[in-house]
Amino acid sequence: MDINKEKQKRNKRRHNKVRTRVSGTPEKPRFNVYRSNKGMYVQLIDDLSGKTLVSADSKEIKGDMSGKVAVSFEMGKMLAEKAKKKDITKVVFDRGSYNYHGRVKAVAEGAREGGLDF
Repeated sequence: MDINKEKQKRNKRRHNKVRTRVSGTPEKPRFNVYRSNKGMYVQLIDDLSGKTLVSADSKEIKGDMSGKVAVSFEMGKMLAEKAKKKDITKVVFDRGSYNYHGRVKAVAEGAREGGLDF
């Protein structure tokens, strides 16, 4: 069997396990993380209405950052600032199929430092 299809199946299964326990509401939206080799995207989602409330992209980070982890940390702080403008302070963290390590952990720590509570 194709190794990429197997990997996609494992990731989908892992993501489904997380999503059965994590759901966002307007008062406490879901903090979703997507990472790729070239960039990272985070967003706050209200699952009841199916709308994205706030989003951030690694391409929005200005300045000379050395390393993807540092960019991820700044992205978490940027998302927290955007969320504060919309009066969002509590969120539910959705790591997707990724381990809570490296860039995913850096985004979470940056958001916590920026003022989000989860």
